[in-house]
Amino acid sequence: MVRRMLRISEENDRVIREFHEACGPGAKEGGFGRVFRSPTLFEDMVKCILLCNCTWPRTLSMARALCELQLEMQSHSTSEVFHPQTPQPRELKRKRARGKKTVLTLEAKFTNNEAKSSEEANLVIKNDHQPEHPQGNEACESILSDTGDFSNIIGDFPTPEELANLDPQFLAKRCGVGYRARRIISLAKSIVDGTLRLRDLEQVCDGCVSSSYEELDKQLAGINGFGPFTRANVLMCMGFYEKIPADTETLRHLRMVHGRSCTMKSVQKDLEAVYGKYGRFQFLAYWSELWDYYETRFGNFSEMSACDYPLFTAANMRKKVSKRKHMN
Repeated sequence: MVRRMLRISEENDRVIREFHEACGPGAKEGGFGRVFRSPTLFEDMVKCILLCNCTWPRTLSMARALCELQLEMQSHSTSEVFHPQTPQPRELKRKRARGKKTVLTLEAKFTNNEAKSSEEANLVIKNDHQPEHPQGNEACESILSDTGDFSNIIGDFPTPEELANLDPQFLAKRCGVGYRARRIISLAKSIVDGTLRLRDLEQVCDGCVSSSYEELDKQLAGINGFGPFTRANVLMCMGFYEKIPADTETLRHLRMVHGRSCTMKSVQKDLEAVYGKYGRFQFLAYWSELWDYYETRFGNFSEMSACDYPLFTAANMRKKVSKRKHMN
């Protein structure tokens, strides 16, 4: 699991060495090239769905809500009462909730609570257009003072088995994922029933050659809701770096840093013009450049609180962010 998250393998080491050679001494000196990913391909795929048609704070809010839901399902499966202020060590371990009975119980509880107090329910249900999320260290410190630690109030990312039997409307409301609920549940069901074999997909990407990219892209295109942007992100997580997933953040970067007057229709041509020289490492070159740009603006990400993550958006690029340490 950790090896996958940190891309620790001889193949990844080889890719990083070749990337450093292709990009010159700057990339090696900066230590860039090992892009973090999730413990499982399923988690990567769901998070790529969460990136579509929304802001970065919204994506974080939805991902967090899924982890909170997983903890609720876990608690119901073990007939234990979850007390956020006095968590037991065992509650932090990964436990897998299985079976439709647990899901139906949780849905019934959610529905009953919603009927009893719409005001209380609104604290849980994220608005589909403008979800609430922590703003800065003040919100973070407030939460931490009540619970002790973020890890004590959320669970693990849910597994396909935990999501497959959920009602789409329930998931959409509980986690604020909107239309994405049906796509997430459909993906989970296809994995549970064996229609989609993730291990087979990951075996195809061994070596990460162009022919494998095209083959996997074709397979992913057959999954409900997996358009070009989602597929490109999933393939990047699987180790293919020759294509750059383009969104509004990509447009902003090309305009601000490279002076390109690009649109979503022309962005692929502009990306090729700027990063084509890096060949199959185009995404790594783009991402290292983008990452350095953000850290120059906001400071070293590894030294920041998780509550600051929603601030790392294009909307804040021109704003002065106080108390940040800038890299020289």
